[in-house]
Amino acid sequence: MKLLTHNMLSSNIKGVTNGFPLKIEAEKIIERPVEINPVFLKNMFAKLEWKPLVEASRTMGFSELPEDVPDMSVLDSDEFLQKFHHALLEIHLEEGALVCPETGRKFPVQKGIPNMMLHEDEV
Repeated sequence: MKLLTHNMLSSNIKGVTNGFPLKIEAEKIIERPVEINPVFLKNMFAKLEWKPLVEASRTMGFSELPEDVPDMSVLDSDEFLQKFHHALLEIHLEEGALVCPETGRKFPVQKGIPNMMLHEDEV
C-alpha cells in the first residue's frame, strides 16, 4: 500500500467521528521504484493532508519531508519533488495494520492490500 492510498483512507466504523489518519503498524516495508511524474505530483500536492503524510512516511522510515506544509513554490524544486515522489509512491506497506485513531480497531494489510471490511456490528 502506497502512502498516497494511506492518505485517502479513514475508518468508517459506525459512530466514529475521527477516523483519519489511520495509524500505521508496519511489519514489512518495501520500496518499489516508479518513474517520476512531476505533473501528477504537482496536482496531488494540494489534495493531500500534509501532516498525516509526514507522520506516515516517518513511521515507514523516511524522514526527508519537511514537518510543515511547504509553500507551493517548493514544487519548482527537483530535489523536493524527488523526495515527495519517493514518500508518496515508492514506499509501500507490504505487511502490517492500519489502526483507527478513535477505536483502536486494526485493519490488516497483507501483500500490500488493506482490508477495510467492517464486522457486522460496526456497520
